Amino acid sequence: MQRRSFVASTAVFAAGLARLSSAQAADAGVTDTEILLGSSAVLSGPLGSQIKVVHNGAALAFDAANEQGGVGGRKIKLVALDDELKPEKALENYGKLLNDHRVFAFFGCVGSGTTSAAAKLLQQSGAPSVGGYGVGDSARERVAGSAYFVRASNAREAQALVEHLSTIGVSKIAIAHLDNPGGLEAVKLIEAAMATHKQAPTAVVAVKGDGSTSAAAGKALADSHPQAVLMYLAGTVTGEVIKAMYAAGSKPMFYGMSVVSGEVTAKVVPLQAGGLAISQVTPYPWGEVEAVTRDYRRLAERAQVPVGYGSFEGYLNGLVMIEAIKRTGRDLTRARLHATLRALKLRLAGMDIDFSTGATTGSRFIEMVRVTPEGRFVR
Repeated sequence: MQRRSFVASTAVFAAGLARLSSAQAADAGVTDTEILLGSSAVLSGPLGSQIKVVHNGAALAFDAANEQGGVGGRKIKLVALDDELKPEKALENYGKLLNDHRVFAFFGCVGSGTTSAAAKLLQQSGAPSVGGYGVGDSARERVAGSAYFVRASNAREAQALVEHLSTIGVSKIAIAHLDNPGGLEAVKLIEAAMATHKQAPTAVVAVKGDGSTSAAAGKALADSHPQAVLMYLAGTVTGEVIKAMYAAGSKPMFYGMSVVSGEVTAKVVPLQAGGLAISQVTPYPWGEVEAVTRDYRRLAERAQVPVGYGSFEGYLNGLVMIEAIKRTGRDLTRARLHATLRALKLRLAGMDIDFSTGATTGSRFIEMVRVTPEGRFVR
């Protein structure tokens, strides 16, 4: 980091703490009629469209609760600020949300470096953070005690994907990853999983989140002649990399960790040959058995939100936040909400969520799902 950037970030953090010290006599963001939540997330550029879908899913849960009079008579409102996946911008956003917007808690924040940047501010404020997205395992540990992640760990995803490929006899595997802290950590997890099978990747290629290196990355991956490409990519970047590989004459099988959006990818590139499979961390959104899943689809169709894994994850995360607030009761404080979350166990749409073990991650659910050329999901 450049010295100027470090000094600026330190100044933002110090200013945030100074303002917090005088503001925390009473918890902000809770009135007789409203609970105010905040989110710092990437909402612009090639990655932003995917996160907006997740937030739209959460809005389905919050709006449905609000239509029924809210939670304990209070309606939930979410304020989201764009951090462009930049840690210094995220730190600034967290400070604004706490001090200017005076949010009670955080919800649906995105990214590893961005989450890590806010660790001290989260701890100092006492504001819980629920339902983070695209946050690596080490970043989750940095905010342990402050944040509660519903989705399964990246380590568990990497192990499941490599085990699946080994089972079907695939050993020549290339890795494509976002050029950020979460992507770099994902590479280490995938390589560790491959090492247990005495394997090593044919290539490891970093891809910028702004999409500027997608074509070159696809060519580099193709040159390694893999049987499969395992991807930690997001937004439209995934489809652009696949498109570049097709253009180079390479048609391997593509496997994505759950940050890969099948819906977005299928719109960018017509999938060919082996297509795309993704390790999903939420149950099948088109299932008919679970009432929660049916309710989600009904609400999504009414609000014209596309049904899919992204919006369903947002919806389930929203339900976790609602349930935690409900169990905390009318006397809602940050400390009491933390206590509720630390003891929280529930089952949603067939997925068990349990924070009572002291873990920062509540679910271990993973299911391999294939994306058809038309963008449909097949289990």
